[in-house]
Order: sequence, then structure tokens, then C-alpha cells
Amino acid sequence: MKGDAELQRDVIDGLRWDPSVNAAGIGVAVEDGVVTLTGYVDSLAEKWAAERAAKRVFGVKAVAEEIEVRLPALSQRTDADIARSAANALEWNVLVPHDHITVTVEDGWVTLDGEVDWLFQKGAAEDAVRYLTGVRGVANHVTVKPKVKPAEVKAKIEDALRRHAQLDARRITVETRGDKVILHGNVGSWAEREEAELAAWAAPGVSDVENHIVIAV
Repeated sequence: MKGDAELQRDVIDGLRWDPSVNAAGIGVAVEDGVVTLTGYVDSLAEKWAAERAAKRVFGVKAVAEEIEVRLPALSQRTDADIARSAANALEWNVLVPHDHITVTVEDGWVTLDGEVDWLFQKGAAEDAVRYLTGVRGVANHVTVKPKVKPAEVKAKIEDALRRHAQLDARRITVETRGDKVILHGNVGSWAEREEAELAAWAAPGVSDVENHIVIAV
């Protein structure tokens, strides 16, 4: 099991290795396997990339992301400008039912509202606006409409977990309450925890996932 000092070095090396992250502006602190990222970056995309890089490191139990986005002068845009770009980006993305999603922008923060049939549509909407110039953050309030019975959802998710090469389905239990899925169990890394959650979200009719899986390293 890695100590906090070793884990800190690994996270710093992971940030430096990622070409989309300027690690010089990011601080890394580790306590009991929980990583805290601080500092500043030039874009929301870089902030997101830093968080993903930290989560990929083996031994990381959780990430507290406190990085601030400080936009360079050339990236400053009005909220109206960002809103127009966001609306266009949603319309141009074939994975997004743009007529079901509304956009609000305040101080560079983009809020998405609406209702879609699938989780991938919700994720595609967020991806479409996350990388726009001038965006400081995204609040994705889009909901997924339930479509199938809880028993069917549970069976589909358990089948998906068994098919997944990176997961040991025997260590994960699936509980359904209406259109909500609750995951329990333990895995060996943060990446496996996220893969299990993605498998749950991929089932039709799931509108909420509570991930109580713990990382046992």
C-alpha cells in the first residue's frame, strides 16, 4: 500500500506527464489517500484534465478539486457570447437532442437544464460546452427520463458488470429503488469505481446513481 508521500509524487508525475496540463500552476496535497488539487489553470478543459490525471493514479481513494480557472485576457468573453456559442455547439453535436436542453450563462458559468432519454446524451451536452473559450465551469442539471422497470434495470446492470473485462462483478452489488441505482462493494482503483458507475448509468431508464463502492488497495 502506498504512503501519502509516494502517492503525492505519483500524482505530480501524472500531472507533468499529461500534455494538456500545465502542472507548474497546480499544488498537490495527500492525506490518507485523498488527493487535494489547488492552484490555477487557464481553462476549464485543463482543470478537468488535471482532475482526470489525478484519478488515474493507482492508490488514489478520492480527489478534492479546488483548482481555480483564471482566463487569460484573450479568452475573456461576455456571457451573451458564451451562450450563443454553447447553443450552437449543442445544435451541431449529433449526440445531443438540443431542442430538449436550455442554456444559461452567468459570469462564465454555463448551466444546462432539460430532460433526455439517455445518460450519454447528458454527458455529450456537457462535453459540447466544456471546451468553449471563456467557460469557467459547467453545472449539468439535465435529467434522464426513466423508461423501464427497476428489476429490468438491475438485471441489465449486473449483466454489464459481468461483461466488463476490468471489473470483478462478484465484488459489486446492485440495488434499485425506482429509477435510482445504488452500488456497493469494493474495487482496486478509482478507475474501476468509475467504470462500475458508468456501467450503471448506461442502463436505460436510470436517472440517478449512488456510488458507495470503496477502494480497497
